Amino acid sequence: MLNINKTIDEGKASYLLEGRLDTVTAPELEKELKASLDGISELTLDFEKLDYISSAGLRVLLSTQKVMTKQGKLKIVHVNETIMEIFEVTGFTDILTIE
Repeated sequence: MLNINKTIDEGKASYLLEGRLDTVTAPELEKELKASLDGISELTLDFEKLDYISSAGLRVLLSTQKVMTKQGKLKIVHVNETIMEIFEVTGFTDILTIE
């Protein structure tokens, strides 16, 4: 289960993700992001309430990073220790802006 709370305001989008970003829920987030990224120059993904991320979730982050590199910036905030460890092991700490 993944809850997505989004806020869009003047070229800035913020997504608060709650639950699990896995094989079942990743397509839902990908669809939501693709529908919303036009005209967005600053995208923030808030992982404060995200419990888990799978390789499917990492793929969504990678494709979103590629889009945002062309039109602005992506940052990920409030990453817990478990997910940060996954980012470190997979090398995503070198690819993503994590605050």
